[in-house]
Amino acid sequence: MLSLSSNDIQLKQSAPNKLHAIKALAQSLANKTYVEASYVDGMLAREAQHSTYLGNGIAIPHGTVDTRDLVNKTGVQLHHFPQGVDWGEGQTVYLAIAIAAKSDEHLAILKQLTHVLSDDDIELKLQQCDSAEAIIALLEGNKPEGKSLEGKQQSATLLTADLIQLNFPAQDLSQLTAVAAGLLKHHGCIDNSGVADAITTPACHLGQGLWLAKTSKAVTTTAIAFVTPAQSLLQGSLQQSNLPQKSLAVKGVLMLASANNLHLDNMQCVVDLIYKQQVNQLFNADADTVIRLLTAVQPSGITATFTIHNSHGLHARPSAMLVKITKQYQADIQVTNAAGKSTNAKNLMKLMSLGVCSGEVLTFTANGHDAQVALKAIGEGIESGLGEGK
Repeated sequence: MLSLSSNDIQLKQSAPNKLHAIKALAQSLANKTYVEASYVDGMLAREAQHSTYLGNGIAIPHGTVDTRDLVNKTGVQLHHFPQGVDWGEGQTVYLAIAIAAKSDEHLAILKQLTHVLSDDDIELKLQQCDSAEAIIALLEGNKPEGKSLEGKQQSATLLTADLIQLNFPAQDLSQLTAVAAGLLKHHGCIDNSGVADAITTPACHLGQGLWLAKTSKAVTTTAIAFVTPAQSLLQGSLQQSNLPQKSLAVKGVLMLASANNLHLDNMQCVVDLIYKQQVNQLFNADADTVIRLLTAVQPSGITATFTIHNSHGLHARPSAMLVKITKQYQADIQVTNAAGKSTNAKNLMKLMSLGVCSGEVLTFTANGHDAQVALKAIGEGIESGLGEGK
């Protein structure tokens, strides 16, 4: 994760428009010796080419490719505008993240920032931040201390790297279950009564070493925790009549805290893994892959594969052009990268979170009455360079 400190953030900023905001951000980069003073011209030129507004109150002003020689070292500066800045076209920015990158390092920065900020509630959270620490907490995927977002509707099951514990030195299934429940409690998804309910309710063996524990008691946020043992364990099944007890493998525990039906898509992912005899993928994966396996419902529809030729991949400008193309069509359009991660091709922040580099092959899946023409337009747009020329 990009290391940020309070020194990278300036609070309580104001600007009459985005041009003044960008100039102030450029000055902050220059003051930290990340860039030369004239780098501001590249930032303004980039903004003139295409807005750097990402959505949800966030913008990422940065320079053009031909001003990279003015970057001394990669870095970022953040300005917080609690009252917002008019970014044009009815868009308001509450957090502007100025990026200085010497080469393609900015793709990794953008991937991280868009990943942690692709939250439907982020705009309200940004307005409520009153300290640099609160902003850093948001960038790390945490809810600022003392702030309540009651009444906001949850849009997806909560599943983050912090809710995943791999290779825990557990002695039995009950320990794994307790650890998973503890992760959910630590994130405020359940309270002590929810923990007690999760631990005392017998876990269900789903097959292939995967167990499901769950609770619906005192759940404030629908969430999933996942824990694996340092080494495979055995758990005795319920004894039936006079038959000998059968031992079942314990390779991982999925803990579900459910307050609504948001988890149904996640459980469909689990069912698909079980049906395809691919549950073992969960046990041999890192946290990011576990999240993908438990959240990426396979897209359906007609598909087409295209190679990205932009020299710096899908950074802000070509990504925005691609989103502009996809939004012209009613079809549901998903894009999948080489690593198998899929996302909504009409969502700029989620598209950029893929961190697509030059030469990477993307698969687009479209479902709807205009799916065929949408894929044709996407291919033509990619071939033409998505606003950057061939």
